[in-house]
Amino acid sequence: MRFTIGLVRQVGAGLAVLLTLTAILGILYPAAVWGVGRLAPGSAEGSPVRDGNGCVVGSRWVGLDPQVGAGEPDPFFHARVTGSVADTDPFAVSDPAAALPTNQGPSSELLAEFAAARRAAIADREGISPDRVPVDAVTGSGSGIDPHISPEYAALQVPRVATATGLGEDRVRELVREHTEGRQLGFLGAERVNVLELNLALGLTAPDCVPAGG
Repeated sequence: MRFTIGLVRQVGAGLAVLLTLTAILGILYPAAVWGVGRLAPGSAEGSPVRDGNGCVVGSRWVGLDPQVGAGEPDPFFHARVTGSVADTDPFAVSDPAAALPTNQGPSSELLAEFAAARRAAIADREGISPDRVPVDAVTGSGSGIDPHISPEYAALQVPRVATATGLGEDRVRELVREHTEGRQLGFLGAERVNVLELNLALGLTAPDCVPAGG
């Protein structure tokens, strides 16, 4: 009898612990995380960024590299490349799925070839000598999907953007300064330019966007 009573008590205690932990970890905790993720600003739902028409053009966490047709004016700033999963193409434009690191080390001949190809293409696009192309413009990695570039990379794109938009270089430089973010906490990282928000200021819109109320 005592054994049976003790067994029942142990089973009851175990069941109580199971139900309590299930309620806390299986219901309350997920609900709290879900609530915080939707109440805290910019912490869930992809942090969408919208244009002046209210259409989503991207995410504040993911870079967007708008492309134009061959021979057409190029009025926007370009982000970093993301590399290539297949190791066959030095450019993987506007494809976050291709942002997997290729694990190519400093001694990799493929990495050197990719960097040289990017440097030549960017120099040709901007009408500058290849030695002026900064490092972040030619090194592709998983962080290439970030919506930021160095101020140096932004500066060399200013003349092209000014010519294509007709805004003038001083105005374009002013827009670059307005969208340059400082170091985190004042000492972490480096200054960076948010390409997506900068391009929005230059008139970037979502493809096939239907304005609100339109």
